[in-house]
Amino acid sequence: MHKYTLGIRSLEVSALGFGCMGLSRGYGPTTDTQRIAESQWTEPFTMATDTRSSAALPALMALCLSVGAMFSLTTQAAEAPKSMTTPQTTGQALSSKQQTIPLIAAFMATSDMPNLNAALNQGLDAGLTISETREILVQLYAYVGFPRSLNALNELMTVVQARKQHGIEDAPGREPSQAIPVGDELLAAGTANQTKISGDPVKGPVFEFAPVINRFLQTHLFGDIFERDNLDWRSRELATVGALAATPGVEPQLRAHMAASLRVGLSAAQLGEVTEQLKKHEDAQTAERANAALKEVLAASKK
Repeated sequence: MHKYTLGIRSLEVSALGFGCMGLSRGYGPTTDTQRIAESQWTEPFTMATDTRSSAALPALMALCLSVGAMFSLTTQAAEAPKSMTTPQTTGQALSSKQQTIPLIAAFMATSDMPNLNAALNQGLDAGLTISETREILVQLYAYVGFPRSLNALNELMTVVQARKQHGIEDAPGREPSQAIPVGDELLAAGTANQTKISGDPVKGPVFEFAPVINRFLQTHLFGDIFERDNLDWRSRELATVGALAATPGVEPQLRAHMAASLRVGLSAAQLGEVTEQLKKHEDAQTAERANAALKEVLAASKK
């Protein structure tokens, strides 16, 4: 049995004896690393303790064994590399509804109507409302063009009608609940949205060369479209990432929107799920572009 040396007199005690001494009373509260280890091991060890108790061990002995073994596990965790003991703030996994958004966007961007039809059905089955799905297809005209947007909207109409004929009544969802500003107020709102999503005020040689393009971005894309609150920003970025990943030659914009996705609250793990979904349901090149963009963004964030 492993032993521990205590105090300046080098008193040696076993894990069993140490467990009976009362850690929190004699030595104060545990460190953060110990708490992390305890949270990782409490449930399986409780199951083991229950088994010992059911084998007729005395209650005090079972308690001492549990505390002593817990200390042993905690010590091992504390001595492990930091990367193993620090919890990862990856957030929750994408919902089934969120998982369908990049797929809908990718198939729309490539005008793959059979797969778009299947993805639209999957999204509606997962809980996307008609309004949310329609909004995804409307927004993406700004990234992949009016023709693809119009064709995709026509496909959505076909899907909804076919589902009705089969007795499926999809939730209509809601229209935007706030009035879209106009004039200077629209420009101000769009500029504020653009800055939040981009991380800084957008500027550069291309906007100096053609300032009107940034004004269109601010007033229309980030103003008229992003002010519509019937689709949240995370969903909008998931759609944009999916569409840009499926579009060769726009890797700089894809990287920008991977970074924007992190700013609006999506986690690196969730974006990793996006690449996996694209790999599973789309072509390999689309998934590879998404994966490469995510890796570059994460690497840049560590510098």
